[in-house]
Amino acid sequence: MSKERNNVAILGTGHIAAKMAATLQQMKDVNCYAVASRELIRAKAFAKEWGFKQAYGLYEELATDPQVDLVYIATPHSHHYEHARLCILNGKAVLCEKAFTANARQAEELLRLAKEHNIFITEAIWTRYMPFSNTIRELVFSGVIGRPHMLTASLGYSIAYKERIAKPELCGGALLDLGVYPINFARMIFGTDIEDIQSHCVKNANGVDLQESISFRYADGNMAVMQVTANCANDRQGIISGEKGYIVVDNINNPQQAAIYDTDHQLVKIYDCPPQISGYEYEVQASIDALRRGLLETPAMPHAETLAIMRLLDQLRQEWGVVYPADNEAAL
Repeated sequence: MSKERNNVAILGTGHIAAKMAATLQQMKDVNCYAVASRELIRAKAFAKEWGFKQAYGLYEELATDPQVDLVYIATPHSHHYEHARLCILNGKAVLCEKAFTANARQAEELLRLAKEHNIFITEAIWTRYMPFSNTIRELVFSGVIGRPHMLTASLGYSIAYKERIAKPELCGGALLDLGVYPINFARMIFGTDIEDIQSHCVKNANGVDLQESISFRYADGNMAVMQVTANCANDRQGIISGEKGYIVVDNINNPQQAAIYDTDHQLVKIYDCPPQISGYEYEVQASIDALRRGLLETPAMPHAETLAIMRLLDQLRQEWGVVYPADNEAAL
């Protein structure tokens, strides 16, 4: 793309859509162009609040607007496939909120369709795009803590009551909403050569997972141990331990600080995240940069990694007996 500013549209008007809108307002490469909701009155109110030019009461109207360059999909997990497919078939580049789809089959179909139509699509797992995530990885392998051996990561919020968590028809549960963060954190730090996965979960009355523990054993002997809960808040920390010390990341969901400790538990140094708008700007900028370069995916979150993680999530849900309606539906 040659033009200076790109017209970005948001499909959906929920909480995360508002956070993205507030971010887009402050980005120099972006025009807050259009928003769509199932109700026109909501779309118009959102557009007025956040300064969007167009408001649509049908998602199809947004997808067919020739002025839209990039669509951010902010609807529930259960609808990502349908809405991303709509955008792809109308030639629109897609930044799709995590989890990418309900299951790996849907992900495979979307990625096949995007490739067939030569359309850009990427998963909006924001930590993958953050420069500070690269800083953390560089620290781990800089030698400052020696050879790393163990990683722990926790994420928890008191959100079990929310519809998007509680209901299987919305692809609810802690795994797709929260579990993707420690899983991505572990794979960003220790890689993908996972030899064995062990896990346990606790489900609600609707049969979706509310909290779980997940352990990865890597081929090189490293281990990653993760805990996720929608029942309560926890420390959200990620800790990478090595032979000479350990690194404490304050919040794996949006890391702002990495503190290095020695083997005597003495603080050695603190690294702070550079100022940011919200953290969402990096996934948007990566998408715009990819579009300008004519790419169909981003180096920060390749399609192969999105698909690998969706297969991993499927594997965990199958072991736990967590089933979504989408699991039994044929692809469109």
